[in-house]
Amino acid sequence: MGVTATEPRTTATTRTAGKPAHRDGNVLRWLAAYTASMIGDSVYFVALSWAAARGGATQTGLVLAAGAVPRAVLMLGGGVVADRFGPRRVVIGSDAARCVVILALAGALLVSAPAAWLLVVAALLFGVVDALFLPSVGALPPRLTVPGELARVQGMRGFAQRVATVTAAPAAGAAVALGGPAAGFAVAGALFAASLPLLLAVKVRDLPADDRADGAESARRQLLSGLRYVRGHRVLAPLMVVIAVTEMGFSGPGNVGIVLLADERGWGAAGMGWVVSGFGAGAGLAALGVAVRGRVRRAGAVLSWTALPGAAALAALAYVPSAAWAVLAALLVGALLGLGGALGGALLQTVTEPAYMGRVMSVAGLLTLGVPPLCYPLAGVAIGTWGVGPVFVAGAVVTGMGGLVGLGWLRAAGLPR
Repeated sequence: MGVTATEPRTTATTRTAGKPAHRDGNVLRWLAAYTASMIGDSVYFVALSWAAARGGATQTGLVLAAGAVPRAVLMLGGGVVADRFGPRRVVIGSDAARCVVILALAGALLVSAPAAWLLVVAALLFGVVDALFLPSVGALPPRLTVPGELARVQGMRGFAQRVATVTAAPAAGAAVALGGPAAGFAVAGALFAASLPLLLAVKVRDLPADDRADGAESARRQLLSGLRYVRGHRVLAPLMVVIAVTEMGFSGPGNVGIVLLADERGWGAAGMGWVVSGFGAGAGLAALGVAVRGRVRRAGAVLSWTALPGAAALAALAYVPSAAWAVLAALLVGALLGLGGALGGALLQTVTEPAYMGRVMSVAGLLTLGVPPLCYPLAGVAIGTWGVGPVFVAGAVVTGMGGLVGLGWLRAAGLPR
């Protein structure tokens, strides 16, 4: 089987085979680049939201949707591109493209007002490039380290995401306050630029000859073969169901419901912020725990069992007597579901053949980033009809169903030592 393009690969695979991921310079370079890029992504989103809000709620919704739609629609195609040309090459190219788009937007806003058409075009371009970047950056870890270290890498990645979430908001707020949206976009572009030399220094492991993607196969056939691969895999198929169901159960209450709950209880924006921080802190602690431990023998059973008390904490969040108790419930939800997310990501990357990694990560990305936002309007309508409590309980039931699916099909799935 042939390949359309090769990537720079290290021949010293055995030299780092016994090196823990947290001491592997190659992994740490990737992690630093990923962290800078994620912070830049969050700063970009804050600056875009702020610039769009100057035109009112309708313009804000239009601009944000313009970025979300192409990312969701093209995500699966981005996985095909990652497998066809290699994730390292696609990550570098797409990160460079994001840098150019955002710096160009910052330059344009220095000489003109943030017109709606300009923001929509930038959001569309960014969404298209994001559809290439996300599957590729997720497909890199198995090429950077040995299978036994993938859980640790996923924990480190999850912790980096939480660091990005915590640091991006004040960085973006300070930049926009000092120099307007243009300054926010400039900061985001600078962070993308900072990640590029780190990505260029990352080396990837060679693929087994019989696992390389066939470059002669059409993109459409590659996409369909990737979907068939996921559907027919004894671990990936139920794991994708667990990922989709638990995410769908959490997304409505966790993103829309929490805002309306805080408003209903009179907690205010500060109270809502503390509850959201509870989610992030819990997930960050879970990711850090996975990074420290490194190996979980029965990962499938653990991620399935933790979904059940995580669902119970999600339901309880709507009925707690105060904001302080809500923060505690959110901390438990973040820790339990965050632990399942980190283990699920490691398990997914461990069992997937390298030639399909980009397409498998694109499916996972679609299920976690593309489809769940479609539930937001439904959650809002449901809360308006039945109230906050029933919607949180319904979301908890759906999340718990994901855990039950895992207990039925993933109990024996484990991570290698």
